[in-house]
Amino acid sequence: MDRALGKFGDDIAIAFSGAEDVALIEYARLTGRPFRVFSLDTGRLNPETYRYFDEIEKHYNIHIEYMFPDAVEVQNLVRTKGLFSFYDDGHQECCGVRKVRPLRRALKGLRAWITGQRKDQSPGTRAHIPVVQIDPSFEGVDGGAGSLVKWNPVANVDGSDIWNFLRTMGVPVNSLHSKGYVSIGCEPCTRPVLPGQHEREGRWWWEDATAKECGLHKGNISGNESNSKGVNGVSTLNTVNGTSDIFKTQAIINLSRPGIENLLRMEKRTEPWLVVLYAPWCRFCQAMEGSYMELAERLSGSGVKVAKFRADGDQKLFAQRELQLGSFPTILFFPKCGSRPVKYPSEKRDVDSLLAFINALR
Repeated sequence: MDRALGKFGDDIAIAFSGAEDVALIEYARLTGRPFRVFSLDTGRLNPETYRYFDEIEKHYNIHIEYMFPDAVEVQNLVRTKGLFSFYDDGHQECCGVRKVRPLRRALKGLRAWITGQRKDQSPGTRAHIPVVQIDPSFEGVDGGAGSLVKWNPVANVDGSDIWNFLRTMGVPVNSLHSKGYVSIGCEPCTRPVLPGQHEREGRWWWEDATAKECGLHKGNISGNESNSKGVNGVSTLNTVNGTSDIFKTQAIINLSRPGIENLLRMEKRTEPWLVVLYAPWCRFCQAMEGSYMELAERLSGSGVKVAKFRADGDQKLFAQRELQLGSFPTILFFPKCGSRPVKYPSEKRDVDSLLAFINALR
C-alpha cells in the first residue's frame, strides 16, 4: 500500500465497496500518506451500506468520491426490461449500466487503482490474481493499452486474517456482516450465506457459479469462462463462435463481410464511416469498449457512421489483405470521397483522441 501511494500520489485511488475491503482504507491511513477513495453508488445498495459509507467518512475524516450510473441509461433499461430483469437474463447488462461504465469513467481520471480482491474470494475467477498488474480491461488517464496499473495488495491474504486485522484495529464494519452477509453488493443480488457456504454463493445465486464477476474485474475470467451462463446454466450473452461479443449498442453498426466489402468498394459514400476491426477475446479491444461506445453515442446524428467488424477466425486473412489489419484492434476511417480507408495511427484510444482523428479527416 505504501509503495502504491508513494509512487502514484493523487493519481491513484482505493475502490471501496462497503464491505471488508475497508481494510484498504485502514492500511492507507497507517502509511501516513494522503489517499483518495471512490465508490460506485448503483442506486440499488442496501440501506445499511449507505449508512456505513457515512460512518466511514466520519471515522476517517474523508470524502468518498461517489460514481453514479448515467440516468438515461438506467431509465431506458428499467423502462424496457423492468426493475429485476437480471433474474431472467443474467446480471451482466444491469451491472454494465450501473457499475462497469461508472467505474470506467472513474478510472479514466487515474493512472492506478487499488482493489480488495483476494484469491480466496472466488477460486473460479480470482485464484491467480497478482499483487500488481497492468489492468487488462480498463484505461487510465493517458488512454490506450497499458495506461492503468491495478494494485491488489491483499491478493495473498486470507479472509480470516483480514477480519482479525479489522477487529484488532477497531475498524467499523458494515452491519450486514452481523446478519450473515459476507460478500456485499446490490440489495437484489446479495443474500446471507449459511455456515460452510463460500462467500460468493451469496451473490447472483441463480446463475452459474464458475464466473461470478460483475464486470469490474472481468479480466480475471479466461476465454472459456467468459461465456457467462444465466438462469439454469443457459447462456444469456450474445455470443459469436462461443465467445461473448463486445461493442454491443444500437449506436454501433455490426458489419458483415459483404457489408464491409461494399463499404470498401465505394468511391463516393453518402457519409464517412469509422470502423473497428476487433476480436472479442482481445484484451485491448475489451479495454477500448467503453470509449468506443461513448464515441458512437456522441456521434449519433452527426453524419458519421460508427461500426464494427469482427476480423478474427475465418475473416482474419481477408482483413489482413484488404483492411490493413496488423493487430487487434485496428481502427479505420472511410472518408466520403476516396476509396481507401485511413488507418488510425495511435494506440491512444480514448474518446478525445479518436474524435480528433475523425475531425482531421472529415
